[in-house]
Amino acid sequence: MLDPRKLHLLRELARRGTIAAVAEAVTFTPSAVSQQLSALEREAGVRLLERTGRTVTLTPAGHLLVEHAHAVLEQLERASAALAAARGGPSGPIRIGAFPTAARVLLPPALAELTGAHPGLVPMVSEIDPADVSAALRAGELDVALVHEYDFVPPVTDASIEAEPLFGEAMYLTDRPSIAAARDDAWITNKPGTLCHTMAIRACQAAGFEPDVRHHVDDFDTVLAFAAAGQGVAIVPRLAATAPPPGVTLTRLPLGRRTLAAFRRGNGEHPAIGAAVAAFRAAVPRLSLR
Repeated sequence: MLDPRKLHLLRELARRGTIAAVAEAVTFTPSAVSQQLSALEREAGVRLLERTGRTVTLTPAGHLLVEHAHAVLEQLERASAALAAARGGPSGPIRIGAFPTAARVLLPPALAELTGAHPGLVPMVSEIDPADVSAALRAGELDVALVHEYDFVPPVTDASIEAEPLFGEAMYLTDRPSIAAARDDAWITNKPGTLCHTMAIRACQAAGFEPDVRHHVDDFDTVLAFAAAGQGVAIVPRLAATAPPPGVTLTRLPLGRRTLAAFRRGNGEHPAIGAAVAAFRAAVPRLSLR
């Protein structure tokens, strides 16, 4: 019988590429991860890994088992969700991840809705960049998370994660009539590695130039404060631009951002996840999206 916990490690290896990265993600030692994967090979009765020095790659059989691991772990999530539903209404802790704008604007009314409707639930919120959400969900560090997708940035695909759309919003440029008109300006973007940064860079590239990025700032209120001080131009989402500081003008761009609720595949029927997503949806009409 194949151990689901070992299947999870194999899936993480396929995703992350090295035993060291898997060990860091699951808070094991690399030796422990290697031992668990060797045990999985014995259980499977076939070589799953090709070891060359310090490099480890999946064999064809290993890749095949990873595909089945997605289905096995999804079914286990469904079983867990069904058992939770059988125990009654939503209760206990629910770990929610959110990017900063959603944490500031969407979560307060959503949490009030959630705890008012389900007093047995205990929300626990962590700010997190959407680029890191998949790993946190797979590792069990989060139960549900608010993530976003931008035009110009292909959505992150992960067979172990599913998402439900919540709302969309427009993007705005500070102090210029178009992105092309900001070719010679200094730019303010989010930190490299974030989806927001990638969106800004690609939007400029689509307009025919590489931006001169002077500042890397993740908080959009600070971004707008820098723009008001004449320190550069920036692209900001509607939710971050409802009350721009004096002197900052905003031009709506033909670009959009979409916010979704993400959770482990198969876990959407869990009562706590369903309650959280419903609370997120209930809070959307209160947002200023136009």
